[in-house]
This record gives sequence, C-alpha cells and structure tokens, in this order.
Amino acid sequence: MGKYDQTIQQVLDVVGGQDNIKTFEHCATRLRIILKDDSVVDKEKAEEIEYVKGYFFNTGQHQFIFGTGTVNDVYAALKAEVGGSDDQNSNYKDEVYGNMSTTQKIVRTLADILVPLIPALVTTGLLMGVRGTITQFGVEFTPEVATFIGVLTDTAFAFLPVLIAYSATKKFGGTPLLGILVGLMLVNPALPNAWAVAGGDAEPLNVFGIDLIGYQGTIFPAIIVGWLLSKLEKWLRTFVPKVIDLLVTPFVAVTVTMAVVMLGVGPFIQLFEDYVINGIIWLINAPFGIGYAVFGGLQQLIVITGLHHSISIIEIGLLNDVGYNVIQPLATASMAGQFGAALGVAFLVKNKVKRTNMLATTSSTLFGITEPLLFGINIRSLRILGSGIAAGAVGGVLVKLFNLQATGMGITFLPGGLLYEGLVQIGLYYLMVLLTMAAGFIFVWAQRQSIKETL
Repeated sequence: MGKYDQTIQQVLDVVGGQDNIKTFEHCATRLRIILKDDSVVDKEKAEEIEYVKGYFFNTGQHQFIFGTGTVNDVYAALKAEVGGSDDQNSNYKDEVYGNMSTTQKIVRTLADILVPLIPALVTTGLLMGVRGTITQFGVEFTPEVATFIGVLTDTAFAFLPVLIAYSATKKFGGTPLLGILVGLMLVNPALPNAWAVAGGDAEPLNVFGIDLIGYQGTIFPAIIVGWLLSKLEKWLRTFVPKVIDLLVTPFVAVTVTMAVVMLGVGPFIQLFEDYVINGIIWLINAPFGIGYAVFGGLQQLIVITGLHHSISIIEIGLLNDVGYNVIQPLATASMAGQFGAALGVAFLVKNKVKRTNMLATTSSTLFGITEPLLFGINIRSLRILGSGIAAGAVGGVLVKLFNLQATGMGITFLPGGLLYEGLVQIGLYYLMVLLTMAAGFIFVWAQRQSIKETL
C-alpha cells in the first residue's frame, strides 16, 4: 500500500469514479481534474479527503489543493491508479481552453508565453539587487568590471524580444529556432537602438519612407512575430511539397513575417504597447496612493481566478520603461494581508489539530504560493477574505510611502527581499510585510465573534 492510496480512492469516490475522469493534471499546489459529468461530484466529501487543504471548481476544472510537494506525489499515485498517456498535458490544456471565455483564453495565452521566461528575468533581477547592495557598502567598480556586471544584468532585457519570440513561436506551434532568428532580427545592432532614439542620441532608419528602430525591450511585437511566423509555417506546409519544404517554408515564413512586422503593423503595435504601459503606470500612480491601495487589496482576487500570471507582462513593461517593478511589492503586500488574516483565524481556533493544519496551509505563502491559504481558509468567509483585502490595501499604501522599487520579478514575500538594492530598501520591504500581516491579523480579531460562527 502506498502512502496516498487511500487519498486516491477518496478522490475517485468524490468525482464519480475512474470512468468519469476525462483528463487530469497538476500545478505547484493543486490536482486539477476535468470530468465527463460534473454533477456527480460530492463537494462536501471533497473537503474531507485526506491531505486536502481545500477544493474549488473553476473553468471546468475540479481543483484539489494538496500543497507544494504533496501534490506531485498525489498526481503520480493517481496516474499509477488510472493510467495516463504522454500527451495528457496537451490534452488537458486543450480541455481547459475549451471551457474559457475569449478574454480568459487571451490572458491565459499571454501567461503561457511569459511564464517560461520568469527564471531568466528572476536571475537578472537578483543580479541587479546584488550589484545595488554591494555599491551601498561604498564598493566602486573599475570600468572593466562594471561592463562585465552590465553584461550579467542587462542582457535579458536587451534581448527580451528574442526570448519572447522563441516562447511565442513554441506556444503557437511553430519552429522555436526560427522564433529565435526573427527575435534577433528585431534587435539587430544594424537598427538604431530604441533607447538611443528615445534619448535623442540616434535617428531612426528610414526605409521606403518608414522610420525603423530596434525593438529592444518590447513585448507585443515579439508575440505578434511568434504568432505570425507559426501561422505562416503551418499554412505553407499544407501545400509546399516535402522535397522543397526545408528551403521554401522557412524562407517565406521568416521573410514575410519580418516584412509585415517591421514595415507594417510593428510601429503601431509598439505605439499601442507604450500607451498600455503608460496607462498602467498612470493608474498605479493615481493621487494619494489610491492605485497602490486598490492593487494591494485586490491582487489576490486575481490569483483566485487563476489569471495572475498574465500580470508578468505589466512587470516586464515597467522594468523596461521605468527601470523598476512596483508590482512585486504590491503583490507581496496583497499576500501579506491575506496571510495575516489567515493567521488571525488560525489563532481563533481552539482545536489544536485544526489550528496546526491551518498553519501548515499558510506556510507556502512565505514563498509566494497563496492558493492553499486562499482556498483552504480565507475564501470560506467574506469577513476573512475582506480582512485580507483591507490589510493588502494598507500594505499598498505602505509601498507608496516607503517608495519600494524592485529590480526584478518572479519572486515575492520572503525571497522577494533579494530584488531590492541596498539595506534600507530591503529593511523597508520586510517592515512593510510585517505591518501588513499585523493589519490582517488585527482586522480578523476585530471581527472575531462573527468569524468564529463561520469556523
């Protein structure tokens, strides 16, 4: 008998048996199952499954929260019990997309393109933070060392369109190496550097009466390039003879893609991107810190929808346009507010076993994973969730007051301090986290009599 055999049998009982499962997959914390008949699910029993910290249904998916690490073992046990093909992950994604609205599909597609890039961007941000902290101690770099460090910290963003074009081409079913090629064309040194042109240090290259510049740091043009390249490849292969496919398809696909983007839609897409990013910056910087408070309060509601990864596109835009990322501390503030509220609830519970389980459920939040906490504790009561939202808004105001500016993206909460330059910013970041947690705890205890009735 395996450790999770009983758990798997309970899951199968809840979902109506093995024959009712269409496909299944898992993420960092949740086992996600798509069923043939959703009506047979016993939601009350779902909450009582061994090791389960919460259950919810969203976009056609029955999601059982097991937490980091455990979910991998449970998934493996379920796969061993019911079987699963190698292309199951692809089938699962197709099923999920089929249950989404058009808007959800667009946001999910953007997230699928950007999430694979996060490790590279996290690394760059950490290097920036290390550089900033070292300089705070009065260390001065020689020009040669400064140049070398610049190679480490600036490359990912200088060649960002290459990374995005590769990921987009792969996502849309094209040849990833061709995606790299067109991405490199977008930032070819022969084109005037976009930042140099913006600063007045260079002039655009005029071709056929059209001003051309490089696409350094852009997002949407690279996504369009990946999409168009992939579509052209697939279309050409429907009629190009296989004997000349290697010569004709890549040549036509790359040439047409670059002609359309560089001479046609590219400049308009770039302008649109500037307006979008500037609009978001304006919203966040609304008077009196209103934008900060709203985002800090509500960001975790986006996590509940499962669309939070799409925020990465805003973070990338901010890092490119203004050189820092305010979304990271605001997201952490939102997490800290909900974390403090959950802690408040845990210490309201008199049953020691139940309290221990709640504290275990909250632990992954310390490393930026909040789904177990949200679905296992906070979302069960509007008073608890509302306390977390209010505390997150307080944290958003603190982010504004402390002028917190992350140098990168991809990590939050405790590890997130590594993205800040200098001991002062690092100290203020963790002070914001502590004060926001305290606010969440206090808001829950202020309503403890009403909340106890829901536990």
